Amino acid sequence: MLAWLYVAIGGAAGAMARYGISLAIRPINDSHWPLATFAVNIVGAFGIGVLAVLLERQVLHPDLRALGMVGFFGAFTTLSTVSLELLQMLERGQLVLGLLYGLATLLICVVGAASGVMLTRMVL
Repeated sequence: MLAWLYVAIGGAAGAMARYGISLAIRPINDSHWPLATFAVNIVGAFGIGVLAVLLERQVLHPDLRALGMVGFFGAFTTLSTVSLELLQMLERGQLVLGLLYGLATLLICVVGAASGVMLTRMVL
């Protein structure tokens, strides 16, 4: 039950951090490149990698997985968990499976977003 609280606290912190970065970058980003999302995903992928090793080596208490990996980075990024899972597949030597997972995730999610947009536009 405590894990749910950790996820909630981490999620709130991650969402606020993401929103804060978005607000901070908006005034300096005059291009059409989604710089805030790009930056958050890079930082989040790095951060979840660091946290994964710290948990793996038992440097941190296991409850911090719920707080940091699921809660904070889950809310902070859109790509950190997929990045870590893909890396773990590649480290296990599952090159083809990992590449298929990465490609399928990207393509299917873009199709999902496009489907959601089209369906909602048809309804409204």
